[in-house]
Amino acid sequence: MQALDFIKTARDLADAGGRGRPRETNLRRAVSTAYYALFHCLAQCCADTLVGGAGSDRSQPAWNQTYRALQHRTARQRCERQLIRRFPDEIRHFARQFAELQGMRHYADYNPDASFSKADVLQYIATAENAIRYFSEAPIRDRRAFAVYVLLDIRNA
Repeated sequence: MQALDFIKTARDLADAGGRGRPRETNLRRAVSTAYYALFHCLAQCCADTLVGGAGSDRSQPAWNQTYRALQHRTARQRCERQLIRRFPDEIRHFARQFAELQGMRHYADYNPDASFSKADVLQYIATAENAIRYFSEAPIRDRRAFAVYVLLDIRNA
């Protein structure tokens, strides 16, 4: 799964039917899918930076376990902590968007009264795409440190 494929799917959902207003269910799923683009981007970052990227001499079971270790709630909490200020701008921007879009996903998925405009949903999708692209520009050492930060318990020395 590639994060930007989720972006394409989210756009397809938001544009379903072409002109006019898409069904509310499509807009809700598009918001959720935009968040999942960020989630899978981060899960892949964790696995690639800690175990090894595609083409490397990696253990596939270890890679899968690391990918699956990312927890939604923990990742969001870490993204919202003050410690995030220690990371470079690319990481902080990603963290901010991750937390905000996770909140929008919860609203879209669990609030029966939620309603979205197509323009707002397309903006959420663009925000997610930009966050992914900007995040990928962060130095590998910072992305690796972020992976450790979101996956492992924080212990004071």
